[in-house]
Amino acid sequence: MANGLDDIVAADTVLSDVDGAGGHLTIRGHSLAELTGHWRYGQVIRLLFDGFFDELPGDRELEKAIGNARVEVFERLRPALDQLAPLDIYSAMRAGMALLPDGDELADALRLIAAPAVLTPALLRLTRGEKPLPADARADHAADMLRMLGGVASPALAKALDTYLVTVCDHGLNASTFATRVVASTQAGLTSAILAGLGALKGPLHGGAPGPVIEMLDAIEASGDAAAWLRDEIARGERIMGFGHRIYRVRDPRADVLKAVVRQLGARKEMNNRKTGSRLAFAETVEQAALEVLRVAKPQRSIQTNVEFFTALLLEAAGFPKEAFSNVFAAGRVAGWIAHAREQQATGRLIRPQSRYVGPVPDLVA
Repeated sequence: MANGLDDIVAADTVLSDVDGAGGHLTIRGHSLAELTGHWRYGQVIRLLFDGFFDELPGDRELEKAIGNARVEVFERLRPALDQLAPLDIYSAMRAGMALLPDGDELADALRLIAAPAVLTPALLRLTRGEKPLPADARADHAADMLRMLGGVASPALAKALDTYLVTVCDHGLNASTFATRVVASTQAGLTSAILAGLGALKGPLHGGAPGPVIEMLDAIEASGDAAAWLRDEIARGERIMGFGHRIYRVRDPRADVLKAVVRQLGARKEMNNRKTGSRLAFAETVEQAALEVLRVAKPQRSIQTNVEFFTALLLEAAGFPKEAFSNVFAAGRVAGWIAHAREQQATGRLIRPQSRYVGPVPDLVA
């Protein structure tokens, strides 16, 4: 039996392919390099949705529809915001999304696309004692998310966030995507399926990891000795956050995309909360120290930088607190979840694997 379903093929998909040995990510026939920096998130949503919804509009029309969905979701969920705000930011977002209709039409999908982008800024503003800002249907998705967070959206930061959303939109049959497909296979609605994905994404072994990267960087900065701090963590059996991946045996290609984006922000003096050069230069120093320490400590394994390391720097620069990083991850990944849910529903097949019982056997009475 494969522990953790390693190497078990559970679905045929046209959506994405993760080449862990070669370090390549293909999304619907396009390499990651083809998409990032060239395709807007709205265009990638259309790419993922193509064939799964009737009468899918063109790129610009779909982006306008997503903008209208943001406005609708804000107005629909505005009355619930005060009740959601006391929860942790991720649970509050998930609870708010649970209030959306559980249908299978394009309008249902677009509300689910809109919801993380609307709820996350609104809830963060409430925790700061500020009034939530309504969505602007005319703005691009990433730019509007930043505007709703801080009242203004720098074009450079909006482009960086848009690139991030594209980078994380889909990634094979990971835990949250598999959970989404399992629920979709029951013919439950899209909201039910996406809530399953959100539950899986919360775990620290999946989408919950970028926040601890910031904690690690701050701890290393306070210690003054990156290599010594990292060696101590490994000696205690702790994971080095932002390094290693279940699939990739080489460098995560998404890490290179986001590293380039963060460098561009640094060059444009767009990194928030820190002196740009010192924060980025320090993180790159930590990255090199971690790779060397891991190489010596675990010579039998190839542990490389993953997407979470530079995700943390990018989202910090965009003004999101570390406790909201998984929310922004969800804002990008929700497009892939929806596409997978629709692909699974189209098969009409319930996902029902078998288990092997290894517990005690009762005595059988003759």
